[in-house]
Amino acid sequence: MNNFNDMMKKAQEMQKKMQEIQESLANLEVEGTAGGGMVKIIMNCKNEVKKIELDPSIIKEEEKQMMEDLIVAALNDAKTKAEEKSKEEMAKLTGDLGLPPGMKMPF
Repeated sequence: MNNFNDMMKKAQEMQKKMQEIQESLANLEVEGTAGGGMVKIIMNCKNEVKKIELDPSIIKEEEKQMMEDLIVAALNDAKTKAEEKSKEEMAKLTGDLGLPPGMKMPF
């Protein structure tokens, strides 16, 4: 019985560490570029778009800020919808397995 308690304790410790790592990923940022740097996207490691920069040479200056903001909003909307769809699909799977509601995979 002691082995089982040790395993559960280690699983809880690992879950706590995984949560800490996920939280730290929200603070790590990466930059993606296209067109030789004419388009830049800054996002964190949780796939949340933080900023988009468009080179002024590819659009009218008065439209630049609005276009950047709309692209950020559209990307984040798509991300949210993808996450919701993933949760729905996982719920179908976990429902088929007879797991209690709210139980996260992997254990």
